[in-house]
This record gives sequence, structure tokens and C-alpha cells, in this order.
Amino acid sequence: MSAINPKRFHVWVVGIDKQGYWHLGQNIDEIADKMVFSSEERPKRKDQVTLDLHQHASLRALDQDFEVPHIDVIFPVLHGTFGEDGTIQGLFEMAGIPYVGCGVSASAIAMDKAHSKKLFDTAGIPQTPYRICEYFWFEHNQRDIVTQIEDLGYPVFVKPANLGSSVGISKVHDNDHLLGAFEHAFQFDNKVVVEKSVENCHEIECSVLGNHDIETSILGEIIPGAEFYNYETKYLDDQTDYAVPAPLDSNTAARVQELAVEAFRTIGGKGLARIDFFVDRNSGNILLNEVNTMPGFTPISMYPRLWADSGLPYAELVDRLIDLALENHASRQRLNFSLEI
Repeated sequence: MSAINPKRFHVWVVGIDKQGYWHLGQNIDEIADKMVFSSEERPKRKDQVTLDLHQHASLRALDQDFEVPHIDVIFPVLHGTFGEDGTIQGLFEMAGIPYVGCGVSASAIAMDKAHSKKLFDTAGIPQTPYRICEYFWFEHNQRDIVTQIEDLGYPVFVKPANLGSSVGISKVHDNDHLLGAFEHAFQFDNKVVVEKSVENCHEIECSVLGNHDIETSILGEIIPGAEFYNYETKYLDDQTDYAVPAPLDSNTAARVQELAVEAFRTIGGKGLARIDFFVDRNSGNILLNEVNTMPGFTPISMYPRLWADSGLPYAELVDRLIDLALENHASRQRLNFSLEI
């Protein structure tokens, strides 16, 4: 919020609680205070708002006494389910509101690791070897699953196909812990992706920016304080270290940037994404890990940090992202959409 240009925009904050209610406020602390109560004790509050879906979408308070009459653009700093999986992007599309970041299809594809991996295979982008498992198949074919993962080779990562921030992920070194890792991942999704771990590698991240002319930042390396870059090391502690720029030779770095643009274009990305890679320390092979269509914006997050170190300060980056959102929306406005009922 502090980075958004006050001469161009008046900022409203909307917080979404875990029950799906929207809360309106003027600042982050105000929203956080309003959202700390359980569903059992939920009062009807003036700050709860709904989004009116019409050409000039507005935020309307449930008690009808207050309204934000027009929304120029939304910056959806939302992660994971309902935030960066295309669902809320679809809501904004129906409301006709410009928004920062990738659209419905790109968001959905990038969030679903099973779909995105198949798409990247088709595009010829190198990736880690993987297997995909549906919950129904897991229930009835556990012996076959163990055999397939043995063929893939340990260690492996077992992760929900549709989730972010490393939630539900386990690193598995042997058969004894494999099924437990599947059961853990299946708590969060009905589809699981198993990836062969790339040992002794650089974990490289590249920030991309643009709608049509895609720019890439310098590269950064993640050096996890834990066995892998899990939720705790991403958000809750200071164990993770970073190397910016990443210690790669110029040819390797340039190839990573080329593949980042190719991956972004493959999903039809718009606005921004952080593209993650593995670079084998011995062979130099580059493998795509994943595409994050709404990367973190915390003080330790790599997306804004890489742009800052590339010469684009945080405030200017936020301005650019908003301009790209407005540009993309204007481009879509020329299309002939109709809602047939």
C-alpha cells in the first residue's frame, strides 16, 4: 500500500476471511482486527461488503449504508486456492474490473501442476521427471504406485497438484514414508504430483514483467535453511539465505531467462510471474520447476527484490504492474463479450 502512488490512486483494502466474507477498510491493521473471530461468533458488521457485478463494479456494504462507487483496478495479492487459481480472476472478469496479473486460464494452468507440466512437456521445456496420481487410483492401486515411484528414483517430492506456498509437500527418501506422504498431500487436493528431487542444484528464480514485450530480471538463488524451501522457511523464520545475482555463468543465466519467457508465454501469462528453475551444479542442465502467477510481496520475497536489484524500485514496479493491468483490460475491451442466459 505504501508503494502505490497516492497522486494516482486512493487505496481501499479488502480482506477475505477463511469463511469467504469480504471486509473493507482503509489499512491492513484495521482489516486484520476485523477478521479475528470465529464463524460461531460472527456478527453482522458494517465492514462486510459484497462485489456488485455490473459495468462499473462497486463494493457495497451489507447494511446498504456505505459504498465504494467505482473500482478502477484491483491488485489481488492473494495466494493459493481461490486467490491465484483463476477463480477470483473469473469474478473480476465478470465484473469488468481491471486487475493485476495473469488471467483466468493462465492462473488456473500454473496453479495445477499436473496440467502445467503436461503443457510444458508439449512446449519442449525441460522439467524434472514426474508422475501424476489421482485419489481414486491411489485408493485402489497403492502397490503399483510404489513401483512407479521406485522407477522414478528416490528421493522425491510429493505435493498437492493445486496448492501454493509449499503447503502439503513432503520430501520422501524411501518406500516406508511414501504412502504417508501421499495421504498428507491428499488432504489438500484430489490430485498429487510426484517429482524426482534434483540433488546438488542451484534453486534459481527469475521475475518476469509484461503483457506482450516480456522483460526478465536478474536471477536469484534460494539457499534454504531447511532440507527444502518449505512454508516455514518461506514465511515464518529467517533461516533462508539468498544470492542475488545468482552465481551462474552468463550463458546459463541467459538461457534461464529465455526459458522463463518461454514458460510465461506457454501458459499465456500477463503482467507478472516468478519462474523457478533447478540448475544442476555438475552438468549445468536447466530444469523448470514451476510458474508462480502471483508471487510473494513480503519484505523478503524474491519477486520485488529481483526487480529492485535490476534497477526497478518497488514503488515503480507497483506502478508498472497497475499500468499493465489497465493495458490488458483495455485490450480485452475491444472483444465482443455477451452473457447468454
